Amino acid sequence: MDKSFFEGLPAPVIEYISSLKILSENQAELLEKQQEQLGNQNELLEKQQLQIDRLTEMLRLAQKARFGPSSEKGKYILGDESGQISLFNEAEACAQEEEPEPVVVEKHTRKPKRTKEELAKSLPVREVVVTLPEEERICNICESTDLKVIGKELVRRELSIIPAQAFVTETYVETYACAECEKETDEANIIKPEVSEPVVKRGLASPSSAAHVMYQKYVNAVPLYRQEKDWENFGVKISRATLANWIIYTSIHWLLPLWEALKAILLTSPVIHADETVVQILKEPGKTPQSESRMWVYCTGNVKDPPPIVLFEYQPSRAGENPKAFLEGARDFYLQTDGYIGYDKVENAIHCGCFSHARRKFNDALPKNAPKNNKAFIGLEFCRKLFALEDRFKELEPEDRLRKRLEKSKPILDEFFAWVETVNPLAGSKLGEAIVYARNQKEPLSAFLLDGRVEISNNRCENRIRPFCVGRKNWLFSETVNGAQASAVAYSVIETAKANGLNPYQYLLYLFTELPTVLTREPHADLSRFFPWTPQIQDKCRLTHGADPQPLFLK
Repeated sequence: MDKSFFEGLPAPVIEYISSLKILSENQAELLEKQQEQLGNQNELLEKQQLQIDRLTEMLRLAQKARFGPSSEKGKYILGDESGQISLFNEAEACAQEEEPEPVVVEKHTRKPKRTKEELAKSLPVREVVVTLPEEERICNICESTDLKVIGKELVRRELSIIPAQAFVTETYVETYACAECEKETDEANIIKPEVSEPVVKRGLASPSSAAHVMYQKYVNAVPLYRQEKDWENFGVKISRATLANWIIYTSIHWLLPLWEALKAILLTSPVIHADETVVQILKEPGKTPQSESRMWVYCTGNVKDPPPIVLFEYQPSRAGENPKAFLEGARDFYLQTDGYIGYDKVENAIHCGCFSHARRKFNDALPKNAPKNNKAFIGLEFCRKLFALEDRFKELEPEDRLRKRLEKSKPILDEFFAWVETVNPLAGSKLGEAIVYARNQKEPLSAFLLDGRVEISNNRCENRIRPFCVGRKNWLFSETVNGAQASAVAYSVIETAKANGLNPYQYLLYLFTELPTVLTREPHADLSRFFPWTPQIQDKCRLTHGADPQPLFLK
């Protein structure tokens, strides 16, 4: 304020005006501090609200995991606030131009139940004929004893089972002497037949017992300590350590060469799927028992040549060098995986992504009773449209499937990625994870448009690794590295057998009967005749192949 303004004013007035000026400056300073405090409080409230949102989302996910459906599939999603089923974009997702008009059904018709004949058509049949004792074969009218059989009547059909039994097989070799040689030279020529090699040298294991232990552990997920109790029930006191030795010995000596032969075939596949999961090894050099190792799995894709192959491999880490080393011999192929960055180390491959992972992330971000304009709902609908189209195309030849994908799926995919770029999710939220995953995986997720043999997801491999994950819940860990490697080989043979429609036990029994002799006499023998898709193996070990009826009691 200009000093001339105060000239001529009384001193009390000047003093009063000065006090007002000081008061105004203090109020301005106080207001500035209050605004700063308010800003800090707003920032704190935003952080607290973000934390509340995250905790709420964690609680929702925990409740969903415990009480909600586990499947990510489904034609409908609960869409509006009232909980009514949403038909959002159902017509566009399910419409099929080539489909004929539906026939009106007046009332619901149930699928007919399977008959007893259908249930047991692949099983052998044993007839039990009920006859009259000789002393009761008397006519109740004329009391004649001259009764003759004129037929038999089927009374009932039952499914019977023979429980597992243990017995000792003693193998002897007959010795032959040539009488003519003995007459001429006074010394007989001794001849003995060749004997097949044992499945475990200097051990009690037979092909059937070794196959049984491996089948129980890797197909039925029965840990060795439970099998030890079963053997006690058979009347045999045998330790789990011995059972583990049987598995390790047979896997490394007889199944590993077959595993290596199957690997050479797998590396020629134009499409290879890969995945990995955690395995714990208690006694691993240089690592604590609590540390995690990895079980990797590789399988052929949706191709006719080569036939289905599933191979497991144990590795102590999750490093990308592991799949790179395993797939080193493959050239110019499609590698289908999840979004793990370690697979980028694999060279000479076109990397293909997994839309099941993208769908799963949107599904995790979906709130209960989400409205149809919810971002997670929209992303999930895009994924489900693409999967619905894949269901329609799955029976087509690769060339026709690719043509249909370019015609039907590509527009939806382009719209999906254009929509993804418009979404601005909350940092750290589940929706944010889904959007970031879709943006980072745009090129791999679009790779199924390159070739009709490539699938839209890595479900094929995930389904093959699931038996291992189920078994892990029972046996929890492997004792040693050798045990983990043996498990990888055993799972490989069993899952490849299942993928080719074989009975895993019958296949293991055949391998343990034949391979010891073949590999002992010719270590580098051609094992192609033991591949599970060969006609000989299919005939002997096919899942529907019925065995001859066995006696109730083995003597």
